[in-house]
Amino acid sequence: MKKEIYISKGVGETRIAVKENGKLAELHVDKQSQVRTVGNIYKGIVENVIPGMQAAFVNIGQGVNAFLPFSEISDSELIVEKNKKTQNSKEVDVLLKPGQEIIVQVIKEPFDKKGARVTTDLSIAGRFIVLIPKSKYIGVSKKMRDKYERRRLKKIAMEIKQPGLGMIIRTVAEGKTDSQIENDYKTLIKKYNDLLYKAEKNQAPELIHDDLKVTSSVLRDLISEKVEKIVVDSKEDYKNIQKMVKEDALEIGDALEHYKKREPLFKESGIDNSMMKLLRKKAWLKSGAYLIIERTEAMVVVDVNSGKFVGKKGHEENSLKINLEAAKEICSQLRLRHLSGLILIDFIDMVKPENRKKVFLEMKKELRKDRAKVAVSEISEFGILEMTRERTGLSIIDSLTECCEVCNGSGRIISKDTLLTRIDYWLRDYKKQNKDLRLKLFLHPEVAEYLKKEKMKDYISLMWKNFIYLKVIKDDTMNKNEFRFTKMSDLKDITNEIGTWKGRN
Repeated sequence: MKKEIYISKGVGETRIAVKENGKLAELHVDKQSQVRTVGNIYKGIVENVIPGMQAAFVNIGQGVNAFLPFSEISDSELIVEKNKKTQNSKEVDVLLKPGQEIIVQVIKEPFDKKGARVTTDLSIAGRFIVLIPKSKYIGVSKKMRDKYERRRLKKIAMEIKQPGLGMIIRTVAEGKTDSQIENDYKTLIKKYNDLLYKAEKNQAPELIHDDLKVTSSVLRDLISEKVEKIVVDSKEDYKNIQKMVKEDALEIGDALEHYKKREPLFKESGIDNSMMKLLRKKAWLKSGAYLIIERTEAMVVVDVNSGKFVGKKGHEENSLKINLEAAKEICSQLRLRHLSGLILIDFIDMVKPENRKKVFLEMKKELRKDRAKVAVSEISEFGILEMTRERTGLSIIDSLTECCEVCNGSGRIISKDTLLTRIDYWLRDYKKQNKDLRLKLFLHPEVAEYLKKEKMKDYISLMWKNFIYLKVIKDDTMNKNEFRFTKMSDLKDITNEIGTWKGRN
């Protein structure tokens, strides 16, 4: 499989795109204004213990208390042993009380007004290994298919394993040498010892292990000898990746490129167009059929429709053809949109059980490409497939848009940071075609304040990068997802005269 990685650093956000065989397969948005906490380890304080909810709330210093289900407590010293009469009960008794200090790790980001979800079952991810403290377990990624390679890696793990420290060998470890894996293991042990030291010395609540941010995390998991192209438009990121490649002894040849053109990288590579389509509910299939993807509070619902498809066979055969095509695209859309939780898929009805089986197996095959954990059930006689997908971060819709205050949350508009990225793109296009470098930028008052106060550094950067003087003007008539440009000398709107970037989207 041909794999390419594109990394574009804009104003307020860094975007990472992964192409597989020329098609966009993954998209990640790393916002400066959004703090990533998944993987972070904290020394927290138990605030409340609620046996009826089978959960505790832990203060980790993030404003909203983290949610700790009893099922996520693995420390034997914190769990009350059940007697024979209660062994069959699903409820757990724990030795927790308010004010008690506890070490927890974030497994789900805080969302809306809910705090982060945490666990006491710690893990520290490295390049080739995931370290599991207080464990004897040794495992190899299930996605690694070669049984001989699995056997080799497990043998290495057993030789280097230290008492009380388990591990899982990651998929990217395939083909790596003994020394590479051992060095990664030693690095992780040092990190674990460092966090234990911080936990002992520092007062709770305190961050004691800061996991990699989005960009670094994606690179850690994806950069390998199998990547044919890594294109980066930031000099800083380019140097950091060079360092990572050298430290991990990756033989990527000439795959790493520093993109220096004025045309925005994502626009040049066609990724922007694909990215904007992810904000739509409808996703078209090549056959003319389409998907409707709806996200609700409780679940994600996907509806498969025949649309413009005109089959030459009977209903059953046509339905099977559409559903097989839809299964591939659904798996792709789930990865791209970062959709998670309970997902219900309504396929076109098929009478024959063997046809439903074919679609189910196609789903399972395509889901193997997904780095997130998934669980999927067979298609019911009503054409419904149920599945769950691990939540690893914000969805693309949440990353690129924000709630619309006018419609009380029923709709969304592009976020302020995404709007600033669009303004940056517009300025680059303008600079290529014009020599008048003094402009007025009209924005909604709230966005203008955001740019001039919270994003002053980026405001200055916009001008320096493009050698353009910008005077920001508050305009009550503007919507929050709009921008408008005029020349300093007159008030003629020139926004829609430049390239394909339009202010009113």
